[in-house]
Amino acid sequence: MAYKEHYHQKLEYGRFYHIYNRTIDKQLMFRSDENYQYFLKQYDKYLSPVFDTFAYCLLGNHFHILIKVKEESEFTGKDALGKSCHDIVAHQLQKFFQSYAMAFNKQHKRIGSLFQKPFKRTHIDSDEYLTRMIIYIHANPEKHKLITDFRNWRWSSYQRILIDRPTNLKKSEVIDWFGSKDNYIECHNENR
Repeated sequence: MAYKEHYHQKLEYGRFYHIYNRTIDKQLMFRSDENYQYFLKQYDKYLSPVFDTFAYCLLGNHFHILIKVKEESEFTGKDALGKSCHDIVAHQLQKFFQSYAMAFNKQHKRIGSLFQKPFKRTHIDSDEYLTRMIIYIHANPEKHKLITDFRNWRWSSYQRILIDRPTNLKKSEVIDWFGSKDNYIECHNENR
């Protein structure tokens, strides 16, 4: 359950956050592989310009992402003029949520809001917390009993971080954070 402050924390340049949300009615927000793929496509389109992604996990009725808001110097364009970091990033998140919800609703002949408002976020304020959060996000499918081994969950960044293929996911930064691929794997195995 989210604490009240998780609804009101302001997003600031250069800081790490755990962002998470779920559907308003706890029903599925992903009903097919195409839904997951479209979510990631829209995510990249709307959110990669404002933050970097370090970990994610998409589950049936909710998602978790670990992000770092880009530095102020990386924000450009008319949308950034005179606005706070929080307003810019929150607006991009709103556009992303709306984009996915509209497509999902059309595909499934559904109407109305899909996501809870406001989205939840927690500032990651220590190195230990960052490490724990990466592992927590990846272990989520097992925690929710969606799969017996989180390492096999297709819609998580756990395996993608280990694959040497170009992506916007900050894979090398995560591996460097853990010291090596072997230590990344070991830390996940020890703390699941």
